[in-house]
Order: sequence, then C-alpha cells, then structure tokens
Amino acid sequence: MSAQKELDQQDTSSPVPTDEQPVQILDKDGNVRPNATVPDLSDEELVSMYEDIKLARRFDQRAISFQRQGRIATYAPMTGQEGAQVATSYALNDQDWLFPTYREHAAKYVHGVRLASLLKPLRGIREGYAVPDGVNVMPEYIPIATQVPQAMGMAWGHKLQEKTDRAVLCHLGDGATSEGDFHEGLNFAGVFDVPAVFVCNNNQWAISVPRERQTASETIAQKAQAYGIESVRVDGLDPLAVYQVTNEALNKAKNPARDERRPTLIEAVLYRYGAHTTADDPSVYRDGDEADEWKEKDPVDRLQKYLYKEGILDERLEAELDDRIEAKISDAIAEAERAEADPNQIFEYVYDEMPDRLREQQEELNALREKYGDEPFNGVLE
Repeated sequence: MSAQKELDQQDTSSPVPTDEQPVQILDKDGNVRPNATVPDLSDEELVSMYEDIKLARRFDQRAISFQRQGRIATYAPMTGQEGAQVATSYALNDQDWLFPTYREHAAKYVHGVRLASLLKPLRGIREGYAVPDGVNVMPEYIPIATQVPQAMGMAWGHKLQEKTDRAVLCHLGDGATSEGDFHEGLNFAGVFDVPAVFVCNNNQWAISVPRERQTASETIAQKAQAYGIESVRVDGLDPLAVYQVTNEALNKAKNPARDERRPTLIEAVLYRYGAHTTADDPSVYRDGDEADEWKEKDPVDRLQKYLYKEGILDERLEAELDDRIEAKISDAIAEAERAEADPNQIFEYVYDEMPDRLREQQEELNALREKYGDEPFNGVLE
C-alpha cells in the first residue's frame, strides 16, 4: 500500500491503530481524530507554530523565485515538509542540538538561525554559514547521511559528560537510509544508548528514486529493530502529531524509564511537493497528480482549519500574521542583498598555500575588476 493511501485509510478509532500506521491527531479537514489527544500547547504557542509554518511556506516561494532570477544559488525547496520541520524544532529546548540537512531551513530558523543567514550563503557570503554563539544548530550537511554518525557522537559525548538536560535531534531523508553512515550511526546509537532522536523525513523520493527502490522493508521505522532502538511512524503533514511524537522521544532521550532505551527513530511520512532542488525537474520522473493527492492533507491548511474551529484564529489575526511574515521575509532579503562578499575569498580558502596557477587567476580577476569595476560582476537584479 502506498504511504498516501495508508494515511487515507487510517482507522479513525485511535490515533495509533497499529505499530505500523502513522500517528495522527488531525484529519485532513483539521478535526481532532477520535481518541487523539492534542499536545499541551497554549493558544499562543499554537498560533506561533502556525505563523512559523506559514512563514516557511512563503519563504520557500520567495527563495525559489529569487533563484530563478539569479539572485541566489541552487536552493532545496521544503514545501510539504515545513510543517514537520517547524514542529520538530518546537519540541527542542534551547540546550538541545539540531543536525539539519540542506533542506531544513524552517527547522534551523525556529531553533535560532536568522532568516537572513539562510540566504547569505546562497549569495556567496561565507560568513552566512557561521552559527551564532548560543544557537545549537550544526551547519547544514550536503553529503547524504554524513550527519547521522556525527549526531550520534555528540549525543554520546553528552552522555559521557552526564549532561542529562540535553539531547540531539538529527534530520535525514529516506534516501539517507541507503547509506552506510545511517546504519553505522543508528547501530552505535543503540550500542551506547545515546540521547538522540533521528527524524527520517520520508518524502517518498530520493531525487528521482522512489521509496520502494530504496528498501524492501515495509516501513523505514522498522529498521530501528535491527539496532535495538525504538521507532515510531507519524503523519508528517500533521504538525501536532509530529510535535507530539518528537517531544515524547526527546523526553525519553533525556529521562528514560528503567526499561526504556534513549534513542528513537521517527519516520515522518510526508511528501516533497516540488523539485528536489531548483536544478531538478520532477516532471521527468513522477506523475503530477501524485502531488495533488498529498496536498489534500496540506500542513498549513490542516492546522489553519483546526485553529479556526477552536476559535484560536480568526481573519483579523491571520491578516496580522500575514503582514508580520511579509515584513520578516522582506527584511531578511534586504539584509542578505546588502551583504557584500570579497571576490578574493574565492581564492583564499582553497589551499593553505596558494599555488601559482591560482594566484595568476586571482591577479587576472583583480585586473578585470580594476579596469571595469565590480558592477559587471554583481549579477544582482534590482
């Protein structure tokens, strides 16, 4: 059965009908499912979560547009996954560490990374990758799954140092489960019983490779059994369900019961609405109707409907949120475009000692800059 149909056919009698079916709190119309419990979040926290998910959706749209205009480099869209990203980071405490991939823009933002800092590296600003002091986010990882054993290592360090008030949350995609680093990281997480939560964002496609070509396992979550750790599947398009299972996993990582293991593998069943990156064309390898079916369970619409039904959100407040979102994104874009990069940095950080051939290229570039100025090299569309 496809993951999409599995969510459609979810038994309505319980939020967790079986070990295999994903945890679900809201149905696609924003109704609380029978016997489901809404997380203990205040109205203000629920509105804040909704605002951040909407902001992520809008940021994604603007970033894609800017890439098409040549204002930023290749970008990895997150639409369809932003609800799970925001929800997982809402479950983190300040002292917890986040290990993102190249797609977790919203997860990084919620855990303390500024919006402008998400754009600056894509404009060639080297300092954009620097994470501010006091923000526990590792730089994004481009190679697939390399962050998994590193996250395990940090969590193991916390355990050895008896830092029991913190845990590590590591994001990965379904394609990462085919990498050796995934198996090594989860194996040692089980062996050393580390305070780590691994969130597999199963968006059904590893670029152009469908999930069924990644593994013959019925689910990704069941892979945890081989490493002696617990796992849970969750509807990744249901922000409240994602928050709930992530919060429970993080609490268990820090304060396990006598018979509990600290690490958890969460499989968030969701969908990547658009391209893998702006260098990708998904129409080549998947049916356009497929995305439309998943969009019926859209995380933004779903949480919005719930908040309206509960009287937590109305049109006036939503208009305020929209204005605030536009202002935040516009300010971030303006800051990113004001930042200037020195072209000499292209050469300075390649070798410890610059070879003659690279020095000659640098001298040639600087001669052109001196002759024509920097304007022809800017490539900025006003």
